[in-house]
Amino acid sequence: MLSQSLMPNRTERVNRVRGDLAMGIPCLLTNGPDRALLVPLETVTEDRFAALRVAFGVPELVISASRARAVMTFAAAANLGAGPVRIRPPEAADFAWYQRVIDTKFDYRSGSVGPLHVLRAGETQLHQAGLGLIKSAELIPAFALFRLAKSSPTLADLPLMSLNAGEALEELADRPVLAPVASAQLPLEVHDASRLHVFRDPDGQREHYAIEIGSPDLTKPILTRLHSACFTGDVLGSLKCDCGPQLRAALARMSEEGAGLLVYLNQEGRGIGLANKMRVYDLQSKGLDTVEANHQLGFEDDERDFRLAAEVLHKLGITNIRLLTNNPSKERSLAESGITVTERLPLRVGQTVHNQGYLSIKALKSGHFL
Repeated sequence: MLSQSLMPNRTERVNRVRGDLAMGIPCLLTNGPDRALLVPLETVTEDRFAALRVAFGVPELVISASRARAVMTFAAAANLGAGPVRIRPPEAADFAWYQRVIDTKFDYRSGSVGPLHVLRAGETQLHQAGLGLIKSAELIPAFALFRLAKSSPTLADLPLMSLNAGEALEELADRPVLAPVASAQLPLEVHDASRLHVFRDPDGQREHYAIEIGSPDLTKPILTRLHSACFTGDVLGSLKCDCGPQLRAALARMSEEGAGLLVYLNQEGRGIGLANKMRVYDLQSKGLDTVEANHQLGFEDDERDFRLAAEVLHKLGITNIRLLTNNPSKERSLAESGITVTERLPLRVGQTVHNQGYLSIKALKSGHFL
């Protein structure tokens, strides 16, 4: 009975794997009889990678389709789909070869890693699960996949987490569940009758916040802002984006009306994390726009999950809101999660000479109302 109660459930297993990947520890992925070691190429050490290669042979390199299009010729990338791209490395490929393919810091240096041989046959569930897990750990979306034959060395004595690929995909696709942790009065400059609510992800690591301004009337649509964390803009006052001004303007608007709710989501850099956001900024300094830089790194335009905001609103008993946003995808995601947006209110502030291009791309490629 005790052993059963201590067995980790699906959510716990996925979160433990995510933590291992962030530390460079491989995990065992299974799909029916197929078994493979998933190795995160950003965090694995060269010595560990070399030992795995000696034991299990040459692994497949798996990258996102957007990254593949960035490093392959136009003709070679023409028939790629939207899913993970599987590449068969040269037999002599060493650890540095993999790094040159996956890391954008090598993109503008001399020396080719091609041509790249794309594998197209066979099932891809292991690869889809691997890419989803790597992204959810906010790592560069690329990994090595060591397929394990029946004759492979035993892994029973190795402290590796095992995860079924189908279960991993289900967990990543499921609606997020947040646990309310704490709530307290917090007088703010904009309104001295404010309250901060803290919610926690199932992994126990990441927290999201709801800042309640005044005393919102739950019988009426609540003035609401969904704001994604932006350390550079919110804290440092970066001029490259409009996040800081939007945060302050939203709070000021709520103060003027006497009530409102700001949902603050810890999804830095459109959901890719601060380290990857800085990689995107470095690519922008070389002439790419925001979307192009995200793609070259291997991410989609926007990796955020606004269902988290809907979960916060539901936990607070709020289902009708007036939404302060220029982003139509926020409105759509909330509607799909059972939140009624009775009115969308624009929030056009913070334009500078440094972010004119960024704002233009948000309007042109992401459909923002600017």
